[in-house]
Formats: sequence, C-alpha cells, structure tokens
Amino acid sequence: MSDESNEQAANGKKGRAMTLIKTDCWMPLAKLASSALLLTAMVAFSALPVWAQDGTGPPPENAHERTYIGGWDCDIGFRLTDGLCVQLDLPANSYATGRSYGTGWACRRGFEEVEAKACAAIFVPENAFLRSSGFDWQCERGYREDQDMCVTIELPDHAYLTGEPSGSGWACNRGFMADANRCIPIAVPANGYLTNSEYGAAWACERGFGEIDGRCDAVAVPANAFLDNRSYGPGWRCERGYEAEGNACIELELPTNAHLDRDGNAWRCDRGFRVTDGRCILGR
Repeated sequence: MSDESNEQAANGKKGRAMTLIKTDCWMPLAKLASSALLLTAMVAFSALPVWAQDGTGPPPENAHERTYIGGWDCDIGFRLTDGLCVQLDLPANSYATGRSYGTGWACRRGFEEVEAKACAAIFVPENAFLRSSGFDWQCERGYREDQDMCVTIELPDHAYLTGEPSGSGWACNRGFMADANRCIPIAVPANGYLTNSEYGAAWACERGFGEIDGRCDAVAVPANAFLDNRSYGPGWRCERGYEAEGNACIELELPTNAHLDRDGNAWRCDRGFRVTDGRCILGR
C-alpha cells in the first residue's frame, strides 16, 4: 500500500473517532437538559393548585371568603378537592358538619353512623324513649331494662318506684327493708329509731341508750361523766380532770411540772420535762 493510501485511511479513522466523541458528549448533555426541563415543568405544575389548597387566591365556586383573616373556605356541604369545592355525598338522615376532616357529615338525632357510609335509625324498644343526647334509649317509668327490652316492674307491697333505669326499679317504704322481691317490716326496739340509711344498720338507739343484743338499754353514766354520742366506747365520757377506770371516772393526780392534755382525761409533762417513774423530771 502506498503512503498516500495509508494517510487517507488514517484520516478516515480520525474522523470517525471525532464523530463518536461529539456524539458521546452530546447525548448526556441532551438528557440533562431534558430532565431539567421536565423537573421545572413538574414543579410549576405542582405549584399551580397550592394557592387553592390552602384557601388563598380567588375563591372558586361554592366557596366564601373568610371574615377576619384572608383567604376563603368551602361552603358547608362542600369539601376542598384538587383546588375545587366539591359537593359532599350526604347519606340520608345526615347533615354536613363543615369540618375538613373525617367524613364531613354526622347523623341526625335518633340515628347512628354505620361504617362511615350511612345513618341507621337507633332501635328504641316498646315502652322506652330516646334519651336527650339522641344516642341511646331509656325505659319509661314503671319499666326496667332487660337486655334489649323494657319489661314491667313488679312492685311489691310497701314499695315505690324509684325511676332508676337500672336495678329493680323500686325501693321499700320507710319502716320496711328489701328481702328478695318483697318489703318486710323493720323491727325497731324500744328506745330506737329508723336510720333511713340504704346501707348499714336500719335502726339505731336514741341518745342515752346503747345497743345490746338487739335491744336499746339505758347507758349507765357514772359520776363525773357525761353522755357521749360517739359510735364506739361505753356511751359516756369522763369530765375534764378525770380518767376512765372500769365503769368509773377517777380524778387525775398531776405530778409537779405536768398539765392536762387536750381531751383533759390524761396528763403530760411540761415542755423541757420527761416522764420517769410517774414523775416529770428535767430533760437532759
């Protein structure tokens, strides 16, 4: 091959190499420019409805301007969707709440929500009425709840209706106490009285009397004592300056440097003294 032929072949290879270099450099630049344009378009597109999503800009149809702050809100019964106020699909027996969260509606009084799709009537059995809250029912007076029904209250003798929706629905008259399904008389001993208490003792002894074996016996108050109404103790208490010893009140003998305590039925040493062998000696 001649030198001229070799030179032409070399020039051809060089040209093809330059073409490949230009192509390889151009393709990434073209892709980069295309990606940048696409990203710019996406940002611009996504930014378009922002003014509508946060209630700024001119209000769309079925919207109203806010009273004290700028912007607007969708009318009641409509919800913001993709920058527009779209009418809610309200189920029967419901009303629009105007809230931007949840279903946007609530059931009317006497109805309850079912799977966030419908409002079903609350079941109210015979002889019952819907509570004022509208979410539950209650039996009428003279009836009590038994599962999902209201059954007649069987009122025993010497009893009255309480009006309570739970329990037996009745209580015994004063002077009687419940025993199973009846009211039996309360046996109050002489010198006793009814307590009218729903719990605890049905009767108690009058002042000056104490309960002993179901009776109300007179309290024997010793000398230098007075009646005590506390529920514990013998029913009497010693006067100030006396202490109880058995069924009597014995006069206290105060040692030197001692004084009566708050109740007056015992003594204690003065400040700075302590008890030693029944005496008050100077503390160390």
